[in-house]
Amino acid sequence: MAGLLLRGLRSGARTAFSSSLCSSRALPFASPFRRFSAAPAAAAAAASSNALDPSCLRNVAVIAHVDHGKTTLMDRLLRQCGADIPHERAMDSISLERERGITIASKVTSISWKNSELNMVDTPGHADFGGEVERVVGMVEGAILVVDAGEGPLAQTKFVLAKALRYGLRPILLLNKVDRPAVSEETCNEVESLVFDLFANLGATEEQLDFPVLYASAKEGWASLTFTKAPPDDARNMSALLDAIIKHVPPPSASLDDPLQMLVSMMERDFYLGRILTGRISSGIIHVGDKIHALRNTENGIEKIEEGKVTKLMKKKGTNMVMIDSAGAGDIISLAGLAMPSIGHTVANVEVMTSLPTVELDPPTISMTFGVNDSPLAGRDGTHLTGGKIGDRLTAEAETNLAINVLPGPLSDSYEVQGRGELQLGILIENMRREGFELSVSPPRVMYKIEKGEKLEPIEEVTIEVNEEHVGLVMEALSHRKAEVTDMGPVPGSIGRTRMSLTCPSRGLVGYRSVFSSDTRGTGFMHRAFLMYAKHRGSLGNVRKGVLISVGHGLITAHALMSLEARGTLFVAPGMETYDGMIVGEHSRDSDLDVNPVRTKELTNIRAPGKDENVRLSPPRLMSLEEAIGYVASDELIEVTPKAVRLRKRYLDVNKRKMMRNRPKE
Repeated sequence: MAGLLLRGLRSGARTAFSSSLCSSRALPFASPFRRFSAAPAAAAAAASSNALDPSCLRNVAVIAHVDHGKTTLMDRLLRQCGADIPHERAMDSISLERERGITIASKVTSISWKNSELNMVDTPGHADFGGEVERVVGMVEGAILVVDAGEGPLAQTKFVLAKALRYGLRPILLLNKVDRPAVSEETCNEVESLVFDLFANLGATEEQLDFPVLYASAKEGWASLTFTKAPPDDARNMSALLDAIIKHVPPPSASLDDPLQMLVSMMERDFYLGRILTGRISSGIIHVGDKIHALRNTENGIEKIEEGKVTKLMKKKGTNMVMIDSAGAGDIISLAGLAMPSIGHTVANVEVMTSLPTVELDPPTISMTFGVNDSPLAGRDGTHLTGGKIGDRLTAEAETNLAINVLPGPLSDSYEVQGRGELQLGILIENMRREGFELSVSPPRVMYKIEKGEKLEPIEEVTIEVNEEHVGLVMEALSHRKAEVTDMGPVPGSIGRTRMSLTCPSRGLVGYRSVFSSDTRGTGFMHRAFLMYAKHRGSLGNVRKGVLISVGHGLITAHALMSLEARGTLFVAPGMETYDGMIVGEHSRDSDLDVNPVRTKELTNIRAPGKDENVRLSPPRLMSLEEAIGYVASDELIEVTPKAVRLRKRYLDVNKRKMMRNRPKE
């Protein structure tokens, strides 16, 4: 709603733009404190309207499909504007982001360019982290839609573009990676036509359909208004893109004279400052020391959460957080001083009792149950073991990540965690195990809906690109998972490659990524995004074999594994510790098999006529956390500790498992 209002006021904001006013805001990047430098009271009062003028601001989000070059583009923009980049992918500040090469959380930074200040928001590209995109598009007035010139728009491109168009943004199309040998001007024209069709199908307005197009190579650090593969040396920079942002993105339509109001869009914790709230100031001016309070919408009306004063004001400049004295309407800043507000709440002057509209998020589609680790090996690796500590950690996560919901679980000391996908929940589990938590996790369960007596399930749009020789194998596997092909054809510019578009239930895609990588020998690409809720497509086919279950406790021996190798694929190696009910391998048949992996060779004082056999074992299949989440069945659990990820049966006792075996699987 805020975005639509800003679109209507765009023409007035543009005419109000004045370079003389903005010159007071444009400061060298290395001296961020000069913007609010100490000055005599009279001079400060005279310059305050200029220094905080919203017409000098541009708030822009960078949105794209995964691996289309958003974070690399942000690096080049920061470097162009004089920022000191300590390493590649400087915006990926979380350790897991740097390890996996993906963006998990949205980040905000500001850069100065030609008398204007640009607040840039880097967003994730994975569908599982779509909530990060939804909560920040309301903070900006423009967006850069990055599309790989070789791949074209994919599933997540459609998702992020729909969010931007719904808020009334007019995106700038940036065709990235045009320096690739397979990309030609004809290819770019085809991709531009596909993007235009995507805009039209999503209900874009006439103004949004008239989007500007730029060509770039973020890796080489240049952007151009016309197609080229080798721009001249004086044009090998990002000036064209930065100029396009100032030209096509309107400044925020906000009033400095109205009382202060700010919607909290991000939140983080600091051991010294407490809660740090980040958001876009909708109206008014804020100073350090101002009295403020936090508001939220409830069923009974507006509720006051907490009252306090601003102890710190901060703004991200490049890769550094700097302290500022004041900020005005339209700017994106961080503040400290309140201990209770969270994302979606309004921070305002104490005389204001109206809250800003909150962001509407898509509902979660998958859930998992987190509980206390009750295996025989519990308590050996972790430091946070109790249900209370697990609950506190999950509650804190739900406060900072609105796409995750935490509810009481079916058992005591258990919690149902709802999210967008197995990758998102896998990142949460990985963070918890690195913090010293031990827990048991159930397999993912799809969240169904009942409408008019009909059972509905989440359907996802899947885009697959594989070699021709792997098409049959992939199609067979997806047919067991109730997928339906909507489009299929050769990949433009690639010989021997096929691209398929499918719709598939979310439950059918759980655990399929590792199977897909194995079937295509690592040469295939698969992208997915939530599409809609539709009629339940029936039970899945046979998507997994049975498992080998340990009935012994102790150290696993090579002698025992030697005889078990013929039974299937092993998940363990000699020397690992096991217990009753732990899964040690995958059976070659569809049924489960109880085995004893701790059996030792009987030693006697009778000399054997032959010599001992040399034990030669194949390397075990060691599962990562994400593979384990996709592998486990409904009667199994994942035991997660800081040092190990183990699979186990829900009921460890073999007799109890036999009693529960006749129950139908979920």
